Amino acid sequence: MSGKRRKPYMVRKTAGWRYDEAKDKMVQEYVIIGYAATKAEGLQMLAEFNQNPFDVKASKVTFQEVYELWSKSKYPTISKSNVHGYEASYRVCGTLYNKIFKEIRLADLQFVVDTCGKNYPTLKKLNYYDSYWTPLMEQLGFAHKPHDTRHTCISMLAEAHVDQTMIKKIVGHSGAMTLAERVYTHLDIRALVDAINQI
Repeated sequence: MSGKRRKPYMVRKTAGWRYDEAKDKMVQEYVIIGYAATKAEGLQMLAEFNQNPFDVKASKVTFQEVYELWSKSKYPTISKSNVHGYEASYRVCGTLYNKIFKEIRLADLQFVVDTCGKNYPTLKKLNYYDSYWTPLMEQLGFAHKPHDTRHTCISMLAEAHVDQTMIKKIVGHSGAMTLAERVYTHLDIRALVDAINQI
């Protein structure tokens, strides 16, 4: 792709063919798997997709779509008052509705909490694992736990050449830190956020 981009290589696969009347010939239709920083990374992404295909459409699901799918299965199993609580919690998440679910960051969630003006019982309904993680994993057909994301995060940070002390701070590996790292290293939040934004 043209321009100065962090991930300029579009990884795509032929999904089928269609007749283009204007060109008077058959043309390919593609499904976009993702974007890569290098050609090698893109080829690796394509190879992994071919080895273990996933539903590309499901990987682009929005926060609103996850909520709608989840609520259809959850609401019939709980009381009306719980439904009202979840609906109230969902309404305060308006800034997240159209975001791709997998691209939601901690800062996005914190913004919702900081600006919602709600009390603890309502905020408690924003339980990530039960409300969002489990339904998304079921929809995608994956059997991952949130802890698995630590492994992915560590790998991605290492590939982005983030300092090992910074990685340990981000993922909470204080036991793996040296005494000097635990006692004398003080990283501010901005530095940690900048490190995360490299992936």
